[in-house]
Amino acid sequence: MARELQVITRRGLNRTLLHRQSLLERTDLPVTAMVERLVGMQAQEPFSAYYGLWSRLRDFTPDDLGDLLTDRTVVRAPLHRATIHLVTAADHARVEPVVRDLLRRRFTSSPFKSILPGLDLDEFTAVAHALLVEQPRTRADLARALVERWPDRDAESLGTAVSYLLPVVQVPPRGVWGRSGRAMWAAADHWLGTLGSEADAEGFLRRYLAAFGPATVKDMTLWSGLTRLKDVVRGMDLAVVRDEDGRELFDLPDAPLVDPDTPAPVRFLPEFDNLLLGHDDRTRVISDEDYRRGIVIGGKPTLLVDGFVHGIWSVGDGLDVRIFRPVTDAQRSDVMEEGARLLKFAEASGDVRITPA
Repeated sequence: MARELQVITRRGLNRTLLHRQSLLERTDLPVTAMVERLVGMQAQEPFSAYYGLWSRLRDFTPDDLGDLLTDRTVVRAPLHRATIHLVTAADHARVEPVVRDLLRRRFTSSPFKSILPGLDLDEFTAVAHALLVEQPRTRADLARALVERWPDRDAESLGTAVSYLLPVVQVPPRGVWGRSGRAMWAAADHWLGTLGSEADAEGFLRRYLAAFGPATVKDMTLWSGLTRLKDVVRGMDLAVVRDEDGRELFDLPDAPLVDPDTPAPVRFLPEFDNLLLGHDDRTRVISDEDYRRGIVIGGKPTLLVDGFVHGIWSVGDGLDVRIFRPVTDAQRSDVMEEGARLLKFAEASGDVRITPA
């Protein structure tokens, strides 16, 4: 007789995810350790990772990350889902080989693929690599240089192809707090001094489960952008539970499941935070109704109250918080207090204002 699987509630999934993301309680981990715990952080918005780390680490300051970007200990590079992620240099060597084919496939299905027929890819990547070793360049710079070699091809497509077909990183001052800069690209092996070679998909997924589990194969697929993961997962020694809808979720053996009644503090998360992009079924952190508001896809910074998305926020002349879920007086007070701390971190003046969305 088949053994009945343990059922974990939506609230149990929520608390377990918050715990694994270090959002139930801030920790004293070094910045590099937190970035690696999260298996990278979505960073297409240059400063989003600063807010994501502030919500997870005690006594975090912008310089704690900015200095690491400047000295190349951490980098911003196209990785998971072919989007820009913040990873440590050590993790780039582990993650990039796993997603290398993904990036190339994404380009072959992109609007820029028309340059590919008849193009010698080995020659193309060699020429592009030499340009990026010579100096960091924008996509427009690359387009102008590459179209001189391939004048019959679309220049914009040539410039775009580089970040898909060649391991690259975005270099400072892009992404450094208090500074600004265009998206300049460098060859990853030249910038970091090395390039990973071993594609350990199983290790990649185990780390995902440590930070995001329990999760379905669809969750892993959406988070990573990788496909054909079912057989990989079935070949791993994993625990299995079910959610309230009967879906099969995989997890690391003996990984802790958190009590659903565990209190969850107010948290301000940046646009495209890992918490909101790690699953196909996002109802463990945001309701279907609120997801349809477009705040996740649209990249709006979100407010967590009792562990779930309750609103959005922005920093300008003060902190504007727009809520679309009822909050108690005590929760409203917590939002005001955490909001005041956020303003201090952001080095912004003004008041915390809470209004209905």
